[in-house]
Amino acid sequence: MTDYTHIFQGTAFSSKSPTEVEILKNHLFCVNTNGIIEKIVAPEDNDYQTLLHMYDGKENFHRLAEGQYFLPGFVDLHVHAPQWAQSGTALDIPLFDWLNTYTFPIESRFSDLDFAKKVYEDVVSTLLANGTTTALYFATVHKEASILLAKICAEKGQRGLVGKVVMDDHEQTPEYYRDADTKSALEDTEQFILAVKELAKSVKQGVYPVVTPRFIPSCTSEGLQGLGALAAKYDTHVQSHCSESDWAHGYVQEKYGKNDAFALHDFGLLRDKSVMAHCNFLDDADADLFAQTGTAISHCPISNAYFANSVIPVAHFHEKGVEIGLGSDISGGFSPSLFDNIRQAVMSSRMLEDGVNPALPATERGVPNSRITVNEAFYLATAGGGESLSLPIGRLAENYTWDVQVIDTTIASAKFPLYDANEELHDIFQKIMYLARPENIREVWVQGEKVHSRM
Repeated sequence: MTDYTHIFQGTAFSSKSPTEVEILKNHLFCVNTNGIIEKIVAPEDNDYQTLLHMYDGKENFHRLAEGQYFLPGFVDLHVHAPQWAQSGTALDIPLFDWLNTYTFPIESRFSDLDFAKKVYEDVVSTLLANGTTTALYFATVHKEASILLAKICAEKGQRGLVGKVVMDDHEQTPEYYRDADTKSALEDTEQFILAVKELAKSVKQGVYPVVTPRFIPSCTSEGLQGLGALAAKYDTHVQSHCSESDWAHGYVQEKYGKNDAFALHDFGLLRDKSVMAHCNFLDDADADLFAQTGTAISHCPISNAYFANSVIPVAHFHEKGVEIGLGSDISGGFSPSLFDNIRQAVMSSRMLEDGVNPALPATERGVPNSRITVNEAFYLATAGGGESLSLPIGRLAENYTWDVQVIDTTIASAKFPLYDANEELHDIFQKIMYLARPENIREVWVQGEKVHSRM
């Protein structure tokens, strides 16, 4: 019989499909030396008792206590790592003003590597403590600080996809914070890609370079074209913002005579490894283009409540075959927790379906068939994120990585209302989705390695 590096015993919840949650009651999860789930064994399987006999009592056997459950690690598809320094502030002003008054001044400080190290170590640790095992990061325009973020992800055990931000349009970016010119922006990006690829050779859980035009308003056409070429040359992931707000959407239409999606596609930036944040103003043709190119959407429901001027029709885009995951959008979104964003995703979808203007008749107030369930929001935060990144993550299934949160419902300061010993497991799952706080996350594992624990 195979010699496993770890065996875990307990009840797990994982997405079976975008709408269904699979409950794996008291299963064994057999993890190999590469941190991959090699085998999952149900209690009724022939080798269940054999494996228990072989491993029970050994150091590499891990049995969940009563009231503890496994969840897949969360996949956060949109984090502005430097903005952790301003999280929770200035969310009451329009996007354009917010960027220029608060965000760009903060990000400009990351030329100071000591400051960058302090913030980046904190944000990676915070996200891990909130159950985020994989994060897709925007860094800043600074090459060295962006490489530093990738190194910190590597050291702390988080799977980090990191982008050096490009802002080379001098008409649309402040003098104190932008790339010197298009040529240097592209050269720095290429050097960044090569440095992170070299770093990745020694990182078990993986770190990845990401081609990152901030958004079309911050970049020249030449810069966007060059970034598309670099993404193709090195087969990297791509990230940007797309059709987020009235202002951003209107700017691109005025400049290029088309929506963001088609403009980005013209520059070679929509591909199977592309993730575009927000996308609230995509029309059906845009969504079809996303589905055709394999481009995914990062849905950022808390941030969208502040800056997007709309609610994204997640259910409609899913029906059209678009891959969708969930993003916190620190710090446009104030919370580092995807639990909070799962909850907001459900609430926002209900508001879109039911409408919010009582002056209108109920039949005219909302957009029919827009609601999503908590099962679907959980999928966005886990399996949907993995599919969006084309990585074997986000599910507790064979040949997927052992990226896991251990949820403890019995913590004295955050105890769940579970009084019936025979309570349905799906009801417990729902309570976890709506009630879990960081203190309920007892342990976090990435690629078979424990990276966070709470005593």
